[in-house]
Amino acid sequence: MNRLSCFLLTIALIVGCSNALWEKNSVHFKSSLRAGNTLRIRCISNDDDLGVHLLSPGQTYEFSFHDSILKTYFDCTLDQGPNFSFHVSFTAYKSGGGIIRYGKTNFWDAREDGMYFTHGEEAPKLEYKWTHV
Repeated sequence: MNRLSCFLLTIALIVGCSNALWEKNSVHFKSSLRAGNTLRIRCISNDDDLGVHLLSPGQTYEFSFHDSILKTYFDCTLDQGPNFSFHVSFTAYKSGGGIIRYGKTNFWDAREDGMYFTHGEEAPKLEYKWTHV
């Protein structure tokens, strides 16, 4: 076996073992909208379409995953209000190529004025305002 094959096999084994040993990353969404206002969420990545999820006020939705060795991202579109007429799209999670993270948590809270973000260690901060479409 040549050196390149040995190197690639070693990298594959390290990545495979790391997925089994280390904590997954996660993205959490919470609806803090007023009563009767449904939040619609759809997230996609370079590998997956997580489908559409509907949240009533107070409900949560979360998903977890391991970073790819190349690049990991989840782009999400959220809608709320009458006929889902208020909209926002953003990258809910992103990691750079070559940097693999473990146990990273992104918390997103949908409020009447927009989407708030925190990693859980600080108070949530307004990141994106709703756009009327």
